[in-house]
Amino acid sequence: MTYKRLYTMERDRIVAVGLLTRNDLRLLGTTFDRLWPVEQAPHFHELLEAIDRADEKLQQSARQERRG
Repeated sequence: MTYKRLYTMERDRIVAVGLLTRNDLRLLGTTFDRLWPVEQAPHFHELLEAIDRADEKLQQSARQERRG
């Protein structure tokens, strides 16, 4: 049972967050069905802030590695 749960979580994990226009959605086609309009996404602003913080940490780590 645990294996099955872990498999499901791995298969359904979020791998990307994107901002798309209606034209982008049209180009992606009908198979792209897991989307939420920004107005309907709870805490969207907080999500963007968390992504920005994570990106900044990643960039800081990369700069430190380059400096040696």
